[in-house]
Amino acid sequence: MIPIKVTQPSYSRPVVTIVLIVINILVFLNEFWLGLVDPYSLNQFMTVYSLRPAYFHWENVVTAMFVHANWMHVLGNMLFLWVFGDNVEDILGHVKYLGFYLLCGVAAAMAQVLLDPSSRIPMVGASGAIAGVMGAYLVKFPRSRVVMLTWLIVIFTFDLPAWLMLVYWFGMQVFGGFGQIAEANQGGTAFAAHVGGFIAGIVLIHLMGTRERYWRRRDLTW
Repeated sequence: MIPIKVTQPSYSRPVVTIVLIVINILVFLNEFWLGLVDPYSLNQFMTVYSLRPAYFHWENVVTAMFVHANWMHVLGNMLFLWVFGDNVEDILGHVKYLGFYLLCGVAAAMAQVLLDPSSRIPMVGASGAIAGVMGAYLVKFPRSRVVMLTWLIVIFTFDLPAWLMLVYWFGMQVFGGFGQIAEANQGGTAFAAHVGGFIAGIVLIHLMGTRERYWRRRDLTW
């Protein structure tokens, strides 16, 4: 099942969300080009800009948010950011939303680092920051509906309450994280980052507050 849109309208242009998507796509296109012309340079790029807990550097907490492992990784993350990001940007405002997004990404990365500080496996991807956006969405737009794309024999769509889809997603990350710890799995999905980012989003959306005009349309969200 893939979320493709939400029913909650947005009342401003999601400038920061669009810019973030463009930057992530451009960075991945650079990775793709390096992989074609010089795989060694791609390996160097990943080493320099990914986050490796055993060789922790604060700048990599930020740079790793804009690096992705493959096409499915970047496109999946950017789809989730597009679906949920515009409404959160709308209620926070552009500047505050950018700070919110980056702080969620930092919290997500630190959650994964704390879980396994000796790991040498590169951590990359925007999913921790996007998990924060999803956590904020759960708080502010629980009664919005998420249109999901799925397929059995044919492709079809259906919609779910946002709270149900997001709570289910969060539960999958929690159980995935427990399974990863139990199996001593050092690679794959960074479940702790997803959980940490999601919780950070819930906390930060309360702490940072929303734009005044959002309160005049609260009836659309509660």
